[in-house]
Amino acid sequence: MREGVEDETALEPSSNATGEDTDTPLAVIVDKPRTEAAIESLRVEGVYDDSRRVREDGPDRVALPVTEPPSATEVLEVVRQVDPEPRSSDLEDILAERGWDEDALAAAPGSWAVIGSVVVVSVPDGCPDETELAAALLELHGEADSVLADEGIENDGTAGTYREPRTRLLAGESDTETIHTEHGTRYGLDPAKVMFSPGNQAERARMGELVEADERVFDMFAGIGYFTLPMARAGARVTATELNPTAFRYLLENAMLNDVPDRVDAYMTDCRDLAGRLEADRVVMGYYGSADGTDERGHGERAEEAHEYLPHALEALSPGGVVHYHEATPESRLWERPLERLERAVADTGSGRTLEVLEKRRVKSHSAGVAHCVIDARLE
Repeated sequence: MREGVEDETALEPSSNATGEDTDTPLAVIVDKPRTEAAIESLRVEGVYDDSRRVREDGPDRVALPVTEPPSATEVLEVVRQVDPEPRSSDLEDILAERGWDEDALAAAPGSWAVIGSVVVVSVPDGCPDETELAAALLELHGEADSVLADEGIENDGTAGTYREPRTRLLAGESDTETIHTEHGTRYGLDPAKVMFSPGNQAERARMGELVEADERVFDMFAGIGYFTLPMARAGARVTATELNPTAFRYLLENAMLNDVPDRVDAYMTDCRDLAGRLEADRVVMGYYGSADGTDERGHGERAEEAHEYLPHALEALSPGGVVHYHEATPESRLWERPLERLERAVADTGSGRTLEVLEKRRVKSHSAGVAHCVIDARLE
């Protein structure tokens, strides 16, 4: 799995790491597989320099631009970048430099996702040159190796059963398996084979902040470990279920990658088949389907809507436990519909349990007029 680089640069060892004797900018050398993790760490330290391009330093190492030597990020060495190359900060500027006129620029995409070393973009209708667009995206994101066109989700055959992404390689390396790092959690995946939503980043990080050490968690729709991994890294013991065999393989590999295999019990099974055997302090229902019956996260064949899994979530939840119920809800019924469904599910258990809403959060816009939301609720 790769984490992205660019081209070679002139470098020389830095004898004075403080940079007091010269204005020549600094870079740090790291092993190529650590590129994204190192960039994130340097950003956290506040020393990563976004104004310069990421460069190669031989076949297995990469030079990352910094404003000063890092104190917390592990690097191989600090060097001076003798011939730095500035990075264009705007896709429109790069395309304009490549000769795109105003009409062509108007047809360029306004957003895209960078997943590890892979850029994933929906090419708008009317885009004059998708090959040129892809080349510009690689120039903009020096850490990226490949650009994929996002063409939605498969609907037919086995690929349709597991909601695999439909993509085309526009530029760069054909091997799109990569490692994507968020807040210290490393996700190994291939964006051409399994879904990954950057828009859920804050929610993934939040789940790692909510759990306590040794808390028992049931992640009903684990995927490649979207929520499982940050919770396990925080010390929780997670039972994770996933139907998609490709996502399940990555789930197992990612538990190893994040050094949490002893805190993740993974099952390639339907979550409903396991719920009655568990006593969980927290249940995560990250699957929600959508208003048109599709699922952006690449799970198995699940025609049911998210709320139809609520009885099984409540069955696994211990008294005093918390359920995180995700739903794709029409804006006109936010928060009315998800709350009604939660309350109805609790009442249908006939147990007399009480529901306490802890938090209501809008995760992101799902589609026009539809919000991806989550409700945290405690059941006594």
